[in-house]
Amino acid sequence: MVTRPLAIRPIGPDRYCEYAAISNDFLVTSILRVDAVDGGLGGMVLVEERIERPYLKEYGDDGPSAWAREFDLGAWGILLAEDESGAVGGATVSAGARVYPLDYFQRDDLTVLWDIRVREDVRGRGIGTQLFASAAAWARDRGYRQLGIETQNVNVPACRFYARQGCRLGAIHRFGYAGRPDVAHEAMLLWYFDL
Repeated sequence: MVTRPLAIRPIGPDRYCEYAAISNDFLVTSILRVDAVDGGLGGMVLVEERIERPYLKEYGDDGPSAWAREFDLGAWGILLAEDESGAVGGATVSAGARVYPLDYFQRDDLTVLWDIRVREDVRGRGIGTQLFASAAAWARDRGYRQLGIETQNVNVPACRFYARQGCRLGAIHRFGYAGRPDVAHEAMLLWYFDL
């Protein structure tokens, strides 16, 4: 793994388009199947399995500009990572926002890592790790004690990444997307990172 020297800084609306230009799409080649033990009374087990037909998971969001239509981003930490080639990644912490599914905890000491993305041609080079550390530091500097992160069982690389960063899987919600037919087959995984 080659770690590039990065400048990671908060950005404002004038640079949101650079952030949004970095795709957060990924190729799904395996999933973490959720198996309930003893009907769930014995817990749940995640079992990685290859899928027959890999597919591209497309989030299709426009990044911070789209989020600003729904939320006040004034207190959010929107960070952009740049190297000599330009913008290579971004991370967003939604400070002060009550964001589903982590909003039902109603905790003032928890904030959400809303988004983290790395340009496809430089993935696997440590940029995500630097972005995660910067996002965690941003949240810690503002008095938060824990970072909450939502991902899905179809994003195995993200799950492995969060585990490597020291995050702990706190909840598996098998039916977390049941109301959304396009992703109803996915399970919601909630991770937590102590700051």
